[in-house]
Amino acid sequence: MSGLLVAEQNRRAQLRDPSLRQLSAQLIKQIQGHIVRIDARTQAIIAADQELKAKAKMLTSFSGVGLRTATMLLAQMPELGQLNRREAAALAGLAPFNRDRGTWRGQRRVCGGRSLVRRGLYMAALTAARRNHILAPFYQRLRAAGKPPKVALTAVMRKLLIALNSALSPTPA
Repeated sequence: MSGLLVAEQNRRAQLRDPSLRQLSAQLIKQIQGHIVRIDARTQAIIAADQELKAKAKMLTSFSGVGLRTATMLLAQMPELGQLNRREAAALAGLAPFNRDRGTWRGQRRVCGGRSLVRRGLYMAALTAARRNHILAPFYQRLRAAGKPPKVALTAVMRKLLIALNSALSPTPA
């Protein structure tokens, strides 16, 4: 829904006709209203279920993870907390896979998995790379070692997901 909002805002920025701008503004308000109602409904669903409420509280206790990210993780990765670290990373598409063929050794890349989880974790990792007392030094260490910013941020995303998975697991992994 937020993608639709951004698209409409970008479209409105290109409009010159006042009547079209007014129609676009009304549509933007409607979309924003729908987003507010969807957020309220998802929060009500989480508040009504004790297990979801406890999981959401645990997820939001991490620096960088807000209510929207926690809601997205609960909806898109209900297996979180029941997987080992490799399975969780692969399911989210954050596990590095090699591109080797015979004697040729290619670059490792992350691919596959659930793209919505990756997109949702991006902003959480960006915040965690600046404010989390464990992940911020990890990010800085990777950058100091010469890793490109996106590679270092992807590593933070993976580490954050593994920490969230571990926090939700019934027995510490």
